Amino acid sequence: MKITLKDGSIKEYDRPMRAIDIAADISEGLARMACLAEINGESKDLRTEINQDATLNIFTARDPEGLRALRHTAAHVMAQAVLRLHPDAKLAIGPAIADGFYYDIDFKEPLSEEELPKIEEEMKKIIKEDLPLERYILPREEALAWARGEEEPYKVELISDLPEDSIISFYRQGDFVDLCAGPHLMSTKGVGKAFKVMNLAGAYWRGNSKNKMLTRIYATAFNKKEELEEHLRLLEEAKLRDHRKIGKELQLFMSDELVGKGMPMFLPKGYTLWRILEDYIRDKEITLGYQHVLTPCVGTVELYKTSGHWDHYQANMFPPMEVEDEVYVLRPMNCPHHMRIFAAQPHSYRNLPVRIGEIAHDFRYEASGNLKGIERGRHFCQNDAHLFVTPDQIKEEFSKVVDLIFDTYKDFGITDYRCVLSLRDPADKEKYHDDDAMWDAAENALREVLKDLGLDYTEEIGEAAFYGPKLDVNVKPAVGAEITLSTCQLDFCLPAKFQLSYIDRDNSEQTPVVLHRAILGSLDRFMAYLIEETMGAFPTWLAPVQVKVLPISEKYLEYGRKVTQELLAAGVRVELDERGEKIGYKIREAQSQKIPYMLVVGQKEEEEGTVAVRSRSEGDMGSQDLMEFKEKVLAEIAGRSRS
Repeated sequence: MKITLKDGSIKEYDRPMRAIDIAADISEGLARMACLAEINGESKDLRTEINQDATLNIFTARDPEGLRALRHTAAHVMAQAVLRLHPDAKLAIGPAIADGFYYDIDFKEPLSEEELPKIEEEMKKIIKEDLPLERYILPREEALAWARGEEEPYKVELISDLPEDSIISFYRQGDFVDLCAGPHLMSTKGVGKAFKVMNLAGAYWRGNSKNKMLTRIYATAFNKKEELEEHLRLLEEAKLRDHRKIGKELQLFMSDELVGKGMPMFLPKGYTLWRILEDYIRDKEITLGYQHVLTPCVGTVELYKTSGHWDHYQANMFPPMEVEDEVYVLRPMNCPHHMRIFAAQPHSYRNLPVRIGEIAHDFRYEASGNLKGIERGRHFCQNDAHLFVTPDQIKEEFSKVVDLIFDTYKDFGITDYRCVLSLRDPADKEKYHDDDAMWDAAENALREVLKDLGLDYTEEIGEAAFYGPKLDVNVKPAVGAEITLSTCQLDFCLPAKFQLSYIDRDNSEQTPVVLHRAILGSLDRFMAYLIEETMGAFPTWLAPVQVKVLPISEKYLEYGRKVTQELLAAGVRVELDERGEKIGYKIREAQSQKIPYMLVVGQKEEEEGTVAVRSRSEGDMGSQDLMEFKEKVLAEIAGRSRS
């Protein structure tokens, strides 16, 4: 029997061998660290016996595959610990996820955060017991009998929904048994000491709000304690950077249950930042020949049936509203409206491309568990545009969009990003418009453009829009997973659905191609990104309040007003603190509001026409002539300095 290893070397055996024994034969160190076997490309338990020629990879917790196996095993350990402490709890599902694992559980009485350390202590005992994990298979009826006998209704439902030809496997560790496809570690001891039970959340069974709300216990596990400690440190930093926390402290936005979940409201300072972003991107687009429009936040169901959204995107849309003899929906995106604007006039190749832009209010139904401040809401505002082009204009216009993306990133200091070519999954006929020829043409055209532009990119299957492939620019924030800020999508589908046309050079009627693009993505998400990157300490050009004038006492209010008016007239966003508080208190409060500049004014400043400048970052900068300070701050704003 020949076993081909990852490095291409071959080991020969004259008898069946378990994967773990082969790992030990390769290296005792590898066997001690082994978490997962990949046999002929399939993930298997380490105790899996190999009895014929095969390829074999052994993964440790240093590898993503091995770490998932470790975390999956840790989820079983956590479930066993929960049942020891709460025997009447009912288990649902417990998968490994990107940064840890969780288990959804139905408790008779609500579980509190105070009980999490008890679960963690019980997990330590189970790990120390070094219980082997043993896999076995049951026929469907015996599997159902087990689940019913254990009074595990969620397992009954899971087994019942499995296809008839499914292999129904279970894992046993001591007195604990769980329905699971695996794979797992050899024993509970392999989980080690680098784990932590994190927090609780609510989760509907199978993600359906019509089902019962279960308790989701989140936890994480790593290969080493140092990795766990670094993860926990990053989580603490993420809490400090959380845009929801900072947004509340700086009075940028708020939410209200009476208004509705996922419907944030921007307060004066937040809306000031919003307008800065809106004006910034609109002005850049105008210089590039975009024509901006304003369209309604609703459309008829027929509009979305024509576009295909009703068939492919309805689950993400709000329910329809009947008004007289028409049925409307809140729009999830703006392309159908822009298609109709283009269709309203005749077009020639001479006036293409047509670039229609809009800062557009959109609505999408997001499950409450997915909502996150202004980063992900049910109402948001897109920096949207649709470019109607001839086929031979695709490369040039796409290139201009890419230039605009990276020019914008330069202004905002965004340097850590990657480009992704998002393609359809050909097997998914529900999500994607079913036209193989169209998809092949669109994907090949976009791939060719990206290569001609010399862009480095990766390809991801199943991430395309339902009507066409796209370039996504994914940005890595200071902490947390990467997010998609910008996108440009190539669309041969919707122009045909809306029967769009233009007259070509030979007087023939042709269908245009459409580029869907968003540079800032949604203004809401872009603002959330900026808040978390800067921790609310925006560069001066973006700060809602750029300067705060702080009179030492009421005697110098009049001079404070003069300074304020001088800066206001020059276009600086400035506030005057007229309260009778001590100057130290005023400075500390302005500092906590992360205002770039504080101008302290008293007798000396009034007599000399100066201001005592304090910088948010540099502290006391001494006395400066008022006119000199004004020119300096205006130059900083105009230059969009990121300091």
